[in-house]
Amino acid sequence: MYFRILNNEASGELTYLLADQDAREAVLIDPRGRDLPLLAALLAERELRLRWVLRTHHHDQLNPQETTLLAGLGAPMIQGDADACVQDGQVLAFGDELMRVLFTPGHTPACRSFAWRDRLFCGGLMAVDACPQQPLPADPEALWDSVTQRVFNLPDETLLFAGHERRARAVSTVLEQRRWHPFFAGVSRDEFLARVAALGRSTAAR
Repeated sequence: MYFRILNNEASGELTYLLADQDAREAVLIDPRGRDLPLLAALLAERELRLRWVLRTHHHDQLNPQETTLLAGLGAPMIQGDADACVQDGQVLAFGDELMRVLFTPGHTPACRSFAWRDRLFCGGLMAVDACPQQPLPADPEALWDSVTQRVFNLPDETLLFAGHERRARAVSTVLEQRRWHPFFAGVSRDEFLARVAALGRSTAAR
């Protein structure tokens, strides 16, 4: 098995490459169009066939060419607003490995998370106020449900991989986030929604 994290130091954005080296099949999670030459080189270096392009979320309104660029990778793309045929809980295979799709709306209306082995790739789901493209969640109520009912119900040791760095960290655990997340730990749903609403008023006042 091959697993690699690619970090854009300027933006903090993270891309993940996973591959079954025996079968020579790979998936990319949250690739960026500007990185296509690098991604193509990594795949070619290990003679990997790209099986899936998985996007936890996107802000393509800020970069309208992104979908077209990513189509150049030549693999089926799974993302929230364009995968009506993909169901919650559906399993995607690459080689002998399995990736499970979880619907986790909130950060954007159609966020997806991807579970593989003991890891969950959850994009901007945990970054309530830390996404550089979107400072506030699109749907706070759905975000609360996705985090508390889906993510926090996973085993404590599950590794959570973000779509961009938060305080210089790419990975944490369910236990850690459940206990110490600055917005979700130790608060009720109403308290969480009130804090997000206050963030919105603060942002609007700037």
